[in-house]
Amino acid sequence: MEIWVLITVAAAFLQNVRSAMQKHLKGRMGTTGATFVRFGFGMPFALLYMGILALVLARPLPLPGAAFFLWAVVGGICQIAATFLLVHLFSFRNFAVGTAYSRTEPAQAAIFALVFLGERASAGTLVAIAISVAGVMIISVARSVVSLRTLATSVFTRTAAIGLLSGTFFGVSAVAYRSASLALAPTLPAPDYMMQASYTLVFVIVLQTLLMLGWILLRERDELPRIAAAWRPALLVGFVGATASFGWFMAMTLQQAAVVKALAQVEMLFTFASTVFIFKERINRLEIAGCALIVVGVLALLAYG
Repeated sequence: MEIWVLITVAAAFLQNVRSAMQKHLKGRMGTTGATFVRFGFGMPFALLYMGILALVLARPLPLPGAAFFLWAVVGGICQIAATFLLVHLFSFRNFAVGTAYSRTEPAQAAIFALVFLGERASAGTLVAIAISVAGVMIISVARSVVSLRTLATSVFTRTAAIGLLSGTFFGVSAVAYRSASLALAPTLPAPDYMMQASYTLVFVIVLQTLLMLGWILLRERDELPRIAAAWRPALLVGFVGATASFGWFMAMTLQQAAVVKALAQVEMLFTFASTVFIFKERINRLEIAGCALIVVGVLALLAYG
């Protein structure tokens, strides 16, 4: 099995853990604070990972150029926007529809990779992406009053628009991160996907932290005491989030962003495993059908991707 597959599955598991902890923090602070925690408290760990690679393992640092900075800035800003929109969706009563549309990220990433990078995916890979996206969208609405017919006809609603826009920003950020990381390869004695990913992560997470901190200081200073009061769980969120991001960046350095993000849908399977085996909750037929589609999509992806 290729290394990018193992890295992606591990990152998906960690992201599932981080998301659960971040939702818990949402009850203790606002949308901006919960979004900032992911970046601000993850920054020390991102710096630690790069320090270990450079100082302990003696991996040479890259020399970034204009292409790296351009793609890294685009990716960092788009990820902030995508995360904010996704967290904002939970303030809507019918947020399930928006969440479902935000899961179109892998399909949108495939389009952006073709447009901006000229990366083409095989027909089998595109079918696998479509199957996994359909499975995740079904799961997103399975416990709400929204029917699949309503989901298909709700594309012009406000929540659907926010969800699609969130997926768009996530898709652009994934493609941008891959482009930034690949731009570092020519500056190294030999391609080093771990250092390329770590360096990209450090630059992006520092940028995101500074941008969000500046916004909070200017517009939402009342969030600062809430963030400070929750520093212990926030630090754990930062550690898990930075580790997951390091995994994503490594995987996307090795493989097309759309393929990585499609395989990352296994995160939903981890969520349902926790639901069934830890919390002893029942899952309905739509959720089972959605999980089955994700499994089929992932297996097809591994076969054709």
